[in-house]
Amino acid sequence: MTTRLYSHPIYLEHLTTPGHPERPDRLRAIERALNDEPFEMLDRAEAPEGDEQTILYVHPEKFVENVRRQVPREGLATIDGDTMLSPKSWQAAVTAIGAANAAVDDVFSGKISNVFVASRPPGHHAEKTAAMGFCLFNNAAIAARYAQRKHGAERVAIVDWDVHHGNGTQDIFWDDKSVLYCSTHQMPLFPGTGAKSETGAGNIVNAPLAPNTGSEHFREAMRSRVLPALDRFAPDLIIISAGFDAHHRDPLAEINLTEDDFDWATGQLMDSAAHHCGNRLISLLEGGYDLHGLAFSVAAHVTRLMKG
Repeated sequence: MTTRLYSHPIYLEHLTTPGHPERPDRLRAIERALNDEPFEMLDRAEAPEGDEQTILYVHPEKFVENVRRQVPREGLATIDGDTMLSPKSWQAAVTAIGAANAAVDDVFSGKISNVFVASRPPGHHAEKTAAMGFCLFNNAAIAARYAQRKHGAERVAIVDWDVHHGNGTQDIFWDDKSVLYCSTHQMPLFPGTGAKSETGAGNIVNAPLAPNTGSEHFREAMRSRVLPALDRFAPDLIIISAGFDAHHRDPLAEINLTEDDFDWATGQLMDSAAHHCGNRLISLLEGGYDLHGLAFSVAAHVTRLMKG
């Protein structure tokens, strides 16, 4: 098994206000964790700049151009109270998309077993026509469409274990049976979506978790809802929206997972990928705002990816 890591210095240049949880130090913490000896065999690659046309696979051109126009020449601009733009944000976002699409190419080539993309800004809150929740464009959704268009994937599954529901991914694929979207998340919590009753065209599987629950409830949600849905769907590719803010240290939520839970969940999805789609699995960084919890969790996640 060969695991590839994509990152790029440009991700550090997507800036936010002091004290903002989605900050460049997140990637610095991940970089330090993955520079330890156990990760010497990790295949490291610089993320390529993405093809801007692939953004249009899921977002209308008018929306994309509106985001581009708001990028400031200096200082910061705000899309909303949480979502910000700095002079290098456009390049960072396009390079995040480039890394996600390159990861798809890698696993379909058969030369790379799985990929972790350590990028910013995150993506799963970006709806078809709305940037929000720290997210500009929906990296996972674009990668799913890219897999379908470039590699002929008929069925793509996106599994989102970020503690916040991926309203954007759900919005984009609401009535599209070719993409399965499964999410575990705290509810109630931002953005307020993700009830079990939200099922789209039968392709949306939400497994909300009550505040102050932990490993037992998370693993049961995976076993009873997510993993059976994957088996029924039999995907050609699995994409993980890998947020690590359900860690017990995270300041923005109240789910009490540990890095062992992310290790376990990674292993479960790798088993599904082995059974259904020739091990094709990519993982895209979403949330995770306590630097220690994020670093420990990513290390456990990537360790499991490397074990095969």
